[in-house]
Amino acid sequence: MSPRRLHLNAFLMGVGHHEAAWRHPRTEPALVTDVKHFQNLARIAERGKLDSVFLADGVALWGNVRHNALGGLEPLTLLSAIAAVTEHIGLIATASTTYNEPFHLARKFASLDHISNGRAGWNIVTSASEAEAHNFGIERPAHRDRYARADEFLEVVTKLWDSWEDDAVVKDRESGIYADTDKIHAVEHSGPHFAVKGPLNTQRPPQGHPLIVQAGSSPDGKDFAARHAEAVFTAQQTLAEGQEFYADIKARAVAAGRRPEDIVILPGISPIIGSTEREALRLERELEELIIPAYGVAQLSTILGVDLSDHPLDEPLPEISPETEGQQSRVKLVLDLASRDNLTIRQLIARLAGGRGHRVLAGTPELIADQIQEWFEQGAADGFNIMPPVLPSGLTDFVDHVVPVLQARGLFRYEYEGRTLRENYGLARPANRYAELAVV
Repeated sequence: MSPRRLHLNAFLMGVGHHEAAWRHPRTEPALVTDVKHFQNLARIAERGKLDSVFLADGVALWGNVRHNALGGLEPLTLLSAIAAVTEHIGLIATASTTYNEPFHLARKFASLDHISNGRAGWNIVTSASEAEAHNFGIERPAHRDRYARADEFLEVVTKLWDSWEDDAVVKDRESGIYADTDKIHAVEHSGPHFAVKGPLNTQRPPQGHPLIVQAGSSPDGKDFAARHAEAVFTAQQTLAEGQEFYADIKARAVAAGRRPEDIVILPGISPIIGSTEREALRLERELEELIIPAYGVAQLSTILGVDLSDHPLDEPLPEISPETEGQQSRVKLVLDLASRDNLTIRQLIARLAGGRGHRVLAGTPELIADQIQEWFEQGAADGFNIMPPVLPSGLTDFVDHVVPVLQARGLFRYEYEGRTLRENYGLARPANRYAELAVV
């Protein structure tokens, strides 16, 4: 039996991660706003003993709704509904530090953690899209400025989560004292971006702090992850790239005074599963045949920040600078992919349609498990962010056919280790800073 165990997160996106998923007969596009659909997906993931489910988010309408099933639900609201019908699965949502205030998000994630009995996680993003900025009447802040704000934002949020000590609530009916107010603290934060008095008007979350997740792979993003993240969602195409990223993040964490095991690295994969390789490749081909090229070009143009609508589909990309104030790591990944495999634009949009830069694996459950095991054992991953191309069948196939292979190989749990998301990720519950100060 392996001394380590994989961690698996299910990344839930509408009716599937493939951009043409809504057109495939295995899906029903009306489900993108159906709470029962997402509750069902979470129950499937929990049946497979997955660590968590994740809902991405942005504050702008992505892409062209003319050609894709867009317009989903706000994730914290949706995860509260999922919490009511599950018991163990972790619940992770994206929320931006650029277009929110710390007090709002501290209270919302604390509330989700209470509602779920300790299963909340926050995927921190700094929001790279200009469209998001325009929804708030501002210009997009520079990349480095967004991360500077994010640093202070997280500092304020964690202070607010700690503003109630764990034993602040005494509930002494006889004396009439509900809470020991000496153990409820004003945070009195004053910094370049925020002035917050506190305390939070919600008790300390069951996990102390909801799990902190991060997904940026730029130099600023990796530094942020090394200081703060407890799980990292990332995208690499090759084992060597995965190993390089994994070693880099772990080394940065050590340099920041943390242990390597304090951060769980989860590359994204989109598994196209068939009982035979031919069956899996047939599903992959069916999805590719449903791609609308104009939509793919528009998506690629958005990622790269360059209008490619007039560029010939069957020619390679024009010369494009990797320098951007947007998603630096994703731009580099796409340009490297196109160059390494000598792809035309048509070929590139087909490669990106299934995973937006994450690895797409088509094959049998054993082949998918082989790839997962190789990356896990060769120092490229602590687990994976599973991105089914179609939903719900893609998640069901993974849970029913890949998970048992991983379990039989001693790589994945048969039962949950604990009740909270932190316990199942093997991560410690943070101490309360104000309680520690009182002891000193």
